[in-house]
Amino acid sequence: MLSTPFVTVDVTVLDANLRAMADHATARGLALRPHAKTHKSPEIARRQLALGAVGLTVATVSEAEIFAAGGVTDLFIAYPIWPSPERAARLRALTEQAGVRVGVDSAESAEALGRAVPGLEVLVEVDSGHHRSGVLPAQAGAVAVAADKAGSLVRGVFTFPGHSYGPDRQRPAVDAESAALSEAAATLTARGLDASVRSGGSTPTAALSGDTLTEIRPGVYVFGDAQQVELGTCGWEQVALTVTATVVSRSGQRFILDAGSKVLGADQQAWATGGGRLPAYPDARITALSEHHATVVLPAGHVVPKLGVRLAVVPNHVCATVNLADELIVVDGGEVVDRWPVTARGANT
Repeated sequence: MLSTPFVTVDVTVLDANLRAMADHATARGLALRPHAKTHKSPEIARRQLALGAVGLTVATVSEAEIFAAGGVTDLFIAYPIWPSPERAARLRALTEQAGVRVGVDSAESAEALGRAVPGLEVLVEVDSGHHRSGVLPAQAGAVAVAADKAGSLVRGVFTFPGHSYGPDRQRPAVDAESAALSEAAATLTARGLDASVRSGGSTPTAALSGDTLTEIRPGVYVFGDAQQVELGTCGWEQVALTVTATVVSRSGQRFILDAGSKVLGADQQAWATGGGRLPAYPDARITALSEHHATVVLPAGHVVPKLGVRLAVVPNHVCATVNLADELIVVDGGEVVDRWPVTARGANT
């Protein structure tokens, strides 16, 4: 028997989630380029590509290197890369293994990339309301011109509607995304540059993706998590990844599981109901996460599980959980059928 805590993936649920998103993208006429920072697994990437994904999205050059080594030939690094000499050398080597696109969000970085990696394909990142990286839509054309003059190949624009992560925020985020990408693409077209790629989307907004998009980049959909359930993006039956933990202490209506923030991750939005959820105890709330403790509280009158009982925990943010795991324990019908290494764990450079 495996020692807890460990991360489990139900392969039947996983494959159903992969098929559903692939079918959705096909029905909407959208290219599907899933974000691999969620699963960090070449095995899951192969499943996505087999179902029609055009390639993968990654967050870092090191993630791109790992997936290229695993046979992925079309990669988008959705990040405003600054080409330090070391990183530029890695990018040049990467372009010899796969088709690579990267994000830019300033004329300065576009010029530096063009000098460092001639002929690199780029998309201009646009801020559609998340207020992280990205330029205002009206400024996209100027960045694209700088990239073009520096020798890069401009292919379009992209954004991340991260402000969709909250109750009732999905529709406004989709509308803002559509307007921002439309305006940004028009600024490229007005300068005679290619704006054929308009890339966006997220797991909370995928079902609502607007007509402006040509490509969507959801990531969390492969596994689901407590955030997505609480947002209404998926149901508990669509959650493919859980953490198996053991009850190690109990007192009154409180009990402790041996999976803390170093396993579950520490992410907790202000609107979340706790530090994760327990499907077997829907009324329970994880009220605190220490490094190796999850404090769970049950309402009065509920029977507290006994010491030694194993429970499944659905983490709040599955991307953080996977990045903390060495491997995924793959189950089918409750039986362990495989182990998949988290190959791109810690690939942060």
